[in-house]
Amino acid sequence: MKPLPDDEFTAFIGIDWADTKHDICLQAAHSERHEFSRIEHKVDAIDQWAMLMHQRFGGPIAVALELSKGPLVYALQKYDFFVLFPINPSTLAKYREAFKPSRAKDDPTDAEHALDLLVHHRDRLTALRPQSAPMRTLLHLVEQRRRLVGDKTRFTNRLGYALKHTSRKRSTGSSTPTRLCSATS
Repeated sequence: MKPLPDDEFTAFIGIDWADTKHDICLQAAHSERHEFSRIEHKVDAIDQWAMLMHQRFGGPIAVALELSKGPLVYALQKYDFFVLFPINPSTLAKYREAFKPSRAKDDPTDAEHALDLLVHHRDRLTALRPQSAPMRTLLHLVEQRRRLVGDKTRFTNRLGYALKHTSRKRSTGSSTPTRLCSATS
């Protein structure tokens, strides 16, 4: 896949991912200014950020990130306005080392390095193929199912805790009854 010319992208984004948060460095097309931000590693936060980027820039938006698989990649692939460019982690580490001989890792700076690689060396990067519309729909449905399973587990655990707590109070002879739910007629 040949890289798109610079004017084909409305913005360039470098992301340094982590388990709990993602550092972002953003550069609008035809600008040299970098903007830094951070989003939580939660589906809702990623979705809200993606929609904000789409409202602000439209598309397509080039995104460089240190991985080609994983929750963040899957969350971003469902949007057809993102063009994802995975960067090998060792490439980014060597790029960082070229500018920071101390090898000190700093997430916002790594996001900026990913952005720099994307802007200046995109011809050496390969974009991930975008998901088809049916596949994006399937990913969305799987995500919804995952949320529902999480809700079910959470409610089951809460109910189990409440039942155990109630039975312990009754066995110790507690005089105040515990109501699990109230019904009004």
